[in-house]
Formats: sequence, C-alpha cells, structure tokens
Amino acid sequence: MSDSTSVPWLSDEETRAWKALISVLTTVPAAIDAQLKRDSGVNFFEYSILSALSQAPDRSVRMGALAHLAAGTPSRISHAVSRLEKHGWVERHSVETATESRCVWATLTDAGWDAVVAAAPDHVREARRLVFDVLTPDQVGQLAAIGTQLLMTAAPHMRACLGPQPEDT
Repeated sequence: MSDSTSVPWLSDEETRAWKALISVLTTVPAAIDAQLKRDSGVNFFEYSILSALSQAPDRSVRMGALAHLAAGTPSRISHAVSRLEKHGWVERHSVETATESRCVWATLTDAGWDAVVAAAPDHVREARRLVFDVLTPDQVGQLAAIGTQLLMTAAPHMRACLGPQPEDT
C-alpha cells in the first residue's frame, strides 16, 4: 500500500469540480439516450453510428474505424450494426484492398439516412436544452477547450473524432 501522505489530494475547489464533472458525465448521456429512445427508437450509441456514417464519404466506414468514431469496441459495434441492419438502416459488405485481404465496411442505406435525418432535430433540441441554452457563448468556448484538453489527455487517439479545431486552421 502506498503512503497516503504522498497522494496529491484534491483541494476543496478541485473536489467540487470533480463531482460536477462526474455528475455531468453520468446524467447528460443518460438524458440524451432516453430522449433518443423515446423519440427515435435508437439509443445514443446507435445514433452515433448512424451519424458517423451519414457524415462519411459515400456514407461508408470500415467497421474498425466506426468503432473509433462511435467510441465503442469492435464487438459492441458489431452488435449495434446488426440491430441497425434489422431496421434496414445499415448494410455490411466485405472489401478487399491492396493492403488487406478482407475488411468489413458498414454503409448507411437510404432508409438509414432518413432515420438519422428524422432523429437529428429532436436530438439537437435536447442537446441545446441540456447544455447550450444554459451556457453563455464564452462558456461554450471554454467547454470546447476544456473538453478537448481532457480528451487529449485521456484518449488522444480520439482527436480525429472532434473534427477540425480552430488551431488547425
């Protein structure tokens, strides 16, 4: 067991910030998930898959890359894509490339496009209600900067999921 006197304990202000962050990380995703299930019949993870595919060239993404984009494991992606296939929203197909003998891609169907387009307005309204309507424009900028900084520390491989950043231009 380590010596507790060498632990850099959190100050009272850091403890308040930590509790607030943890509370946001547990309650906001649950609220978004509930809204999507209620209004669109998909959970947030499935919506993330549909959204990532809708933004991809040709509405297709390699399954491994899709796991990154939707922040899921390959197994979780596979199960979710299977559910989306049952709705006719996603199709899987194998592709052989010069560098790989076989890889599986997911493609958003026209019905899947319609589903994500139908789900997006209510999803955005809920994100706005829960987050953006209660923040000032300065706070939104601070949230983006803080979120990016925390992500770069916790999971730098997820940087591409944020899209272009102001410092990239």
